Amino acid sequence: MAKSGSRVGYWIAIAILAVMLFGSFLTIVGMGSLLALSGGGKSTAGMDYPMDEEPCFEEIWSQGYGEDKVVRITLAGVIMRGRRERMFGYEPDMVATVLSEIRAATIDENVKGILLEVDSPGGSVTPSDEIYMALEQFKRKGDGRKIVVFIRDLGASGAYYAAMAGDHIVAEPTAIVGSVGVIMQTLNLSGLGEKIGISSVTIASGENKDMLNPFEKVNTNHVAMLQVLIDDMQDRFASIVQRSRNLESRELLDGRVFTAAQAEEYNLIDRIGYLQDAVNDMAAMLGAEEIYIVRYTQKQSFWDQLLGAKGPQLPNLNAIEPPRFFYLWNP
Repeated sequence: MAKSGSRVGYWIAIAILAVMLFGSFLTIVGMGSLLALSGGGKSTAGMDYPMDEEPCFEEIWSQGYGEDKVVRITLAGVIMRGRRERMFGYEPDMVATVLSEIRAATIDENVKGILLEVDSPGGSVTPSDEIYMALEQFKRKGDGRKIVVFIRDLGASGAYYAAMAGDHIVAEPTAIVGSVGVIMQTLNLSGLGEKIGISSVTIASGENKDMLNPFEKVNTNHVAMLQVLIDDMQDRFASIVQRSRNLESRELLDGRVFTAAQAEEYNLIDRIGYLQDAVNDMAAMLGAEEIYIVRYTQKQSFWDQLLGAKGPQLPNLNAIEPPRFFYLWNP
C-alpha cells in the first residue's frame, strides 16, 4: 500500500507541475499580447524612424583610444538568408544582420573604416554579392574610408567574394583562402526509384520546366543550360577578383584553395598576420597613430530574450531543398 500511495503522489506532483508550466506559458503570451496592444511592445506604428534604412545598434568599445572610429563586423558561417525557426522565437538571419551592421556604419559619418573579420566557406550567390556591394557603398559614402579584411580560419568562395571590397586583406598563417568558383549540386534518384517502384508524376508547362527532377534520367540539354548560368556567375566572380587584386590572368581562379602563404605569393591577400596586425594596418591606412574600434550589439528587451530563448526544434516539413547556385567551398 505504501508503494501504491507513493506512486499516486508522484503522478499528482507531475500533474500539478504540468498545470503550473502551462499557466506560466499562458501568462507570458497574455502579457506579451497586452504589451503589444498597449504600446509597451515594439510595433511598426510606434517607431519614429525607418528601421531598415537607419538600423540602430548599441556600440561596445572594443579597443583603442584614437579619434578615427572603426567598426568591427563579423562574417562567419555559411552565407545564407533565412531565419531558423525555433519553438519560441528564432535565430537571427546572418545575412540581414551583416547588411544592417554595414548600413549602420555607412550612415554614421564618424566611421572611417570597417574591420571585416571573416571565417566562412562562402554560401549563396546573391547574399555574397549583396554583402560585397554594401561594403562598396560604405566606401563611396565617405571620403577616405577604408576596409581591412581579416581572415581567421577560412575565407573561401562567397566569403572571398565579399572580401574583394576590402582595400587590404590580412590572413592568419593557418588560414585557407580562395575557391573562386560556382557550384550546384543535386541528387538523381531515378535508378533507386526503378528498383523500389517509385516514379515521378509531374505536370509542367514546358519541356524545361521540370529541370533536374531527381526521379527522371539526367537530361544532358538541361545540364548544358545550367552550365551556361554557372559559367556566367563564375565570370562575374572571377572578373571582380581579377580587378580587385590586379591579377594579370584568371589562371588560378578555377575553384582551388590556397594556404595563406600561397595566397600571399599569388597576390590573393596582402599579408599574413593576426588581428593586431590588421588593426595596425588600418591605422596606417587612415594616417592615425591609433584608432578607436567599436562593435555593434542589438539591444533586446526582456520579452525579446524570453520569447527568443532556445527551445525544442520544430520538425522540418520541407526537408527536400531545391537545387541552388553557391559560391561555396564544401569539400
